[in-house]
Amino acid sequence: MVFPDFDPVALQIGPIAIRWYALSYIAGILLAWRYCIWIAAKPPQRVGRGQLDDLMFWATMGIILGGRLGQVLLWEPGYYLAHPLDILKIWEGGMAFHGGFLGVVLAIWLYARSQKLSPLAFSDVIAPATPIGLFLGRVANFINGELVGRPTDLPWGMIFPRVDNVLRHPSQLYQAALEGILLFVFLHLAAQREAVRARTGMLTGLFLMGYAVARSLGEIFREPEVDLGSLSFLTWGQILSVPMFALGLYLVMRKPKAA
Repeated sequence: MVFPDFDPVALQIGPIAIRWYALSYIAGILLAWRYCIWIAAKPPQRVGRGQLDDLMFWATMGIILGGRLGQVLLWEPGYYLAHPLDILKIWEGGMAFHGGFLGVVLAIWLYARSQKLSPLAFSDVIAPATPIGLFLGRVANFINGELVGRPTDLPWGMIFPRVDNVLRHPSQLYQAALEGILLFVFLHLAAQREAVRARTGMLTGLFLMGYAVARSLGEIFREPEVDLGSLSFLTWGQILSVPMFALGLYLVMRKPKAA
């Protein structure tokens, strides 16, 4: 099966090209914001609507700046060192989740500090909505024909002409299902339970653990982007998921504290 020849540009208005990648981020942030409003309205209601609206601006900046810096520093430092102006071309793609995650963590911490609230009160609202953006981002990866899978002889293997003529796993779709759909369903069901919402940090911890597992499974089928030499049986994405899982486990297992 040959990869469909999608045009990465969704809409052209004169000299302005709006790419699917950019639309995925815009749609992901807007849909996640609406879902966060729904979560925040449920007991124990630690975060007000006005606070959530303000936080979404901070979080959006964290996603964009952190995601781009993460791509530059964690995944392709050699390329961007040789082509520094390309760092600014975020409309062409290239956003690392782990960098965006750290950017959002910093944004939440700074905003929560200004509001004199626990950062976990805010992250518990944002965490269940995050898979929405992850799903749309992986779909955009597929449309762009990037972050391809490992070679395969399975019937649904695809040839990505922009990469080579080898049949490969459509790993972007695997990860969209794992990190997007399945993780969202898991967290949505958990968020329905008042006992889970009442424990500060519980939803955040479940997200961290769930994402770490989903990402690690998806990486099995994805072509590694970084050569780890003697650790080639692992991928950089799996290694970065280990501390996320450990932090999530700590948040889930720790002694409950009052809000």
